[in-house]
Amino acid sequence: MQGKGFIKFMAILLGIVCVYSLSFNFVTSKVERDAKAYAKGDVEKEKAYLDSMATVPVYPLFGFNYQFCKAKEINLGLDLKGGMNVTMEISLGELVKSLAGNTDDVNFNKALSNAQQQLNAGGKDFITLFVNEYEKLAPGKQLVDFFSNQDNAKLLKPNASNNEVKSFLSKEATSAIDRSFIIIRSRIDGFGVVSPNMQKQEGTNRILIEMPGVQDKDRVHKLLQGSAELQFWQVYSNQDVYPVMENINKTLALTLKDTTAVATAAKDTAAKSGSKLAGLAKKTDTKDSASVKNNEAVKSNPLFAVLQPPTYQSENGQQALRPGPVVGFAAQKDTAKVNAFFRRPEIAAIIPQTYKFMWSVKPADLGVANTSKIFELYAIKVSSLDGKPDLGGEAISDARADFGQNGKPEVTMYMTGDGAAKWKKITAEASADVNDKKSIAIVLDNTVYSAPTVQNEIPNGISQITGNFTQNDTQDLANILKAGKLPAPARIVGEFVVGPSLGEAAIHNGLLSFVLAFVVILIFMALYYNKAGWVANLALVINLFFIMGVLVSLGAVLTLPGIAGIVLVIGLSVDANILIFERVREELNLGKSTPVAIKEGFKHAMSSIIDSNVTVLVLGVILYIFGSGPVQGFATTLCIGILSSLFCAVLISRLVFDTLLEKKANITFGNKATIHAFKNIAFNFVGHRKLYYTISSVIIVLGFIFYFKNGGLNLGIDFKGGRTYIVHFDKAMHTEDVKAQLSSVFPESETIVKTAGADNELKITTTFHITDSDIQADKIVENALKAGLAKTGVKYTIESNEKVGPIIASDIVYGAYGAILFSCLVMFIYIVVRFKKLNYGLGAVIALFHDVLLVLSFYTILDGVMPFSLEIGQDFIAAILTVMGYTMTETVVVFDRIREKLAEQGKEDLHGKERENLINFALNSTLSRTILTSLTVFFVLLVIFIFGGASIRGFIFALLIGRIIGTYSSLCISTPIVLDLGEARVKNKK
Repeated sequence: MQGKGFIKFMAILLGIVCVYSLSFNFVTSKVERDAKAYAKGDVEKEKAYLDSMATVPVYPLFGFNYQFCKAKEINLGLDLKGGMNVTMEISLGELVKSLAGNTDDVNFNKALSNAQQQLNAGGKDFITLFVNEYEKLAPGKQLVDFFSNQDNAKLLKPNASNNEVKSFLSKEATSAIDRSFIIIRSRIDGFGVVSPNMQKQEGTNRILIEMPGVQDKDRVHKLLQGSAELQFWQVYSNQDVYPVMENINKTLALTLKDTTAVATAAKDTAAKSGSKLAGLAKKTDTKDSASVKNNEAVKSNPLFAVLQPPTYQSENGQQALRPGPVVGFAAQKDTAKVNAFFRRPEIAAIIPQTYKFMWSVKPADLGVANTSKIFELYAIKVSSLDGKPDLGGEAISDARADFGQNGKPEVTMYMTGDGAAKWKKITAEASADVNDKKSIAIVLDNTVYSAPTVQNEIPNGISQITGNFTQNDTQDLANILKAGKLPAPARIVGEFVVGPSLGEAAIHNGLLSFVLAFVVILIFMALYYNKAGWVANLALVINLFFIMGVLVSLGAVLTLPGIAGIVLVIGLSVDANILIFERVREELNLGKSTPVAIKEGFKHAMSSIIDSNVTVLVLGVILYIFGSGPVQGFATTLCIGILSSLFCAVLISRLVFDTLLEKKANITFGNKATIHAFKNIAFNFVGHRKLYYTISSVIIVLGFIFYFKNGGLNLGIDFKGGRTYIVHFDKAMHTEDVKAQLSSVFPESETIVKTAGADNELKITTTFHITDSDIQADKIVENALKAGLAKTGVKYTIESNEKVGPIIASDIVYGAYGAILFSCLVMFIYIVVRFKKLNYGLGAVIALFHDVLLVLSFYTILDGVMPFSLEIGQDFIAAILTVMGYTMTETVVVFDRIREKLAEQGKEDLHGKERENLINFALNSTLSRTILTSLTVFFVLLVIFIFGGASIRGFIFALLIGRIIGTYSSLCISTPIVLDLGEARVKNKK
């Protein structure tokens, strides 16, 4: 073997890199064990310990601190650690409308609406859709009239064509998406998420965000979707506003009194007529005197009954108005009532136009125990004719979370040069009167975060925002201020939340399946191939070490499908060893010595190994490009694993064999029970091909019958949109009973309830409010779900939830079609180029479509029969593509043996009986490798299926079916088809 020194050097170098990468996990786990021992079950104490270790050197050799080591350890995906996966969509429709000055042109707005509908249905470019729709609705009219102004005079000429306007809008849209990505990235980075993963979905207006370990969903929603409309306003004092409040109170009392009078007259009429209402009225009047007095107080002071003016006890013992910007206190439940009072026409008419009322962002800290949250009301002073604030968020250059002199959290703001100059002027005016210092409200998204009283002029543009803040509040606020305002509204259109308990179960099940599958392979190889099997096992262990090390060093995220990918790669890497060992056994049977047999075995097996691994690698790349989330995790480990397997199974194992040969060791490739297995087999595969065609046709026809019987495929929310919740109950539940309780809370929507593994774990899918773009839609659906589940009377826990909007679903559908068709095209080209025969490529592609149809048929036939869900989703597409990889691997090995036999005979092709005999020879001579590889992978998948957990059971079931179909297809379909296509070609030529 040539290049032994280089192979050893590369193996040692790769080993050192992997040891270094994996060492961070051991360092952080030690620190975290110490934290648990110190805290003794106190979570806050454990967190405080880890926070204190953030900057302390913990890596003995290099002196790295805990924070650095934590960032370098292996990234666990949401399904293993818990957390949130969010798909955000930048609203290009609102961006375009904003650029057009919020025009009310009917055709313009109709074009926006039509473009959005087409985008929801699977359209790609919103700007192109919008321009096309406008030209249909208003032929001959120019879009430039809406967008040409002084602000963009350099970018858009007054006489620009619609194509030029489209180019301008496309650039603005791209810029908006890029800026939104930067802004959201800065917000996420400041959120404190360990190793967040963000990526723009190229060609769309969406951003994918993964945040492992995050569970505070409401906080994430607020942080990501907040537009950050920062404003600085002057405010009226309590003394200024109280006369207006008194006037509102009196007007309301009179208005409501008139309404009450009408109601009283109705009661009197009813009493005179002797109706049952009269008796009710009399009973009401007999209430206790305290209640009567309270009702009278509410009638005479309707506003002050729900909004309390701030007062204090003066030196003379009388109640006086408290100085400051707060003009009222109200319980959280009463804020909506106060807002409704202010909106009444008769009240709006008496409120001065320079007044704008806003609530505080958080409940007030009144220093007393309250049964309800009390919010503060502020009266904003609108001093400009255009209604704009005194200063906007563009004045902020930087912001950071800090602590004040009193030790309370606050935010320090730094302003730009222009902003500092304006701020100096505003603060000078507010602090001019020594006896009447004014306040300035700091408003974010129409909510008052703080309204400090300005004591002195602030000349340097550095200020502090103080208020009733926690440390998280100041971090988020500083984050949003520093990042700035989103150029267009961003909404969450896809969401996947996994609770920590589900993550722990996934880790346990995933690791258990991984260890058991690995042990199954090691035992099988050692028993079947004897000493050579132990060489393969050594290569497998090294391969696993390299895969994990490379994953960590690249910063890849390890998910549960990723673990499945690693196990499958280990199963597939055995294929290379089986190919080599079977060829070595053939050489030994020809009477060659062990060293010569090993050399020839590696030589003859190499082309098949390279071909089969390249096909699966290509499929892995396609999976990575077209997939997202779990599919990409699977593809990442698949690609890394295949490259590592080639290095270990071929080069490392050859190195070990050469070392053993140098030491004159006795190397055996089987035992008495296995050495003669699969010998002298001469099964007539080609002769029975019509039977196989019939069997496949019957299964596919049955699939079509069940397809129409079941009303189509069982599509998951990936393909049709919706929300899915995994709910764990304290006892076993009947799906129909739970569905009946949910039908009333999810009206006019499709709701599906299925078991998710155990009887006490249900998967609930609903389309309720899925097309609603309102920010509160998620909360509405979740509250409705909780209301429905409460009716069951059984304790429950929502362990995970997933949301897929209709646009995401349509994209996934087209992406899935594209992945399958593109992979078929790539496989066809590869086979034709590699084997230089068109019928080989056609036979392989027909076999691929055959496999896809068979897997779909089995899914359709068995849907509702199996005790787990057989949904068609993204993971199913990954399974289909992997099945195609199996078929290609098996088929390529057979094709390679045909090519080798033709080369031995010095012919390019054979026809008639000779071709039939050749194909039968190729299939029988590779049968041992086909069966052994299939069984190995099948056992691996079976172990994962049993122990891997409910979350991937449907995915692994597809692979199990696919493994059987792939083996059947390569033996009975793809190669016989090559024979029929070749004969047809010969007849056509004749």
